[in-house]
Amino acid sequence: MGKYGLITMQLPPLGTNCYLLIDTDSHQAAVIDPAGDAGRILREAEQAGAEICMIIDTHGHWDHIGANAELAEVTGAPILIHELDAPMLTDASLSLARNFGGNGVGGKATRLLHDGDQIALGKLCLHVLHTPGHTPGGICLLCEDLLFCGDTLFRLSCGRCDLPGGDEAAMRASLAHLAALPGDRLALPGHGPSTRLDDERRQNPYMPRG
Repeated sequence: MGKYGLITMQLPPLGTNCYLLIDTDSHQAAVIDPAGDAGRILREAEQAGAEICMIIDTHGHWDHIGANAELAEVTGAPILIHELDAPMLTDASLSLARNFGGNGVGGKATRLLHDGDQIALGKLCLHVLHTPGHTPGGICLLCEDLLFCGDTLFRLSCGRCDLPGGDEAAMRASLAHLAALPGDRLALPGHGPSTRLDDERRQNPYMPRG
C-alpha cells in the first residue's frame, strides 16, 4: 500500500470539502475539488512540503471548480475532469457560476476522464468511478482505503438531482455501484462530515440494501 497524507479544507462559497492528497514518498499532491480560495490551497501545500501536480474535479459545479484556473496558472498542474462535465469548465450557466457570483472561468481540461481510468500520483493510484446522477459526468475516486465521493454520497444522504443535468435513476445506479464496492472505506464527500462506507450501507436511506 502507498503512504499518503490528507488535508481537508472547507472552502467558499458553500463550504465545499477540498482535499489535498499527498504521496508521502514523492511529496506529489493532487487537489481534489478546489472551490474558492486558491491562496489557502497553495499555503496548505507549501506548509506540507507538497508539490501540486494535478487538479481533479469530481464534477463541474462552480463550488467545486472555482479555484481551478488560478491553481493551474500558478502551479502548471493539469486539470482532470470527466468528459461529460468538461463543458462546465467554460460555461457559467452549466457550472452554475452565476448563482455563486463566480466568473465562470474554470480553466481548461487537460485530461478527460472515463470510468475505469487510473491516475498515478507518485506511488499512489486513484481509480476513477463514473457516478452520474448529480451531474452527467460526476465521478468518485478510490485510493487506498479512501473513497472521494464528491456530491454523489453524503453522510446519510446523497447529492441532489434537481439541478440541470441531474438524474434520479442514474443516482440510484451510482449509489448501488458504491454499495457493491468490496470492503469498508473512509468516505470523503464534497460537503459535510466524512463517514464510513459500511455505515452508509447500513444506515443511509438512499443506499440500496442487498
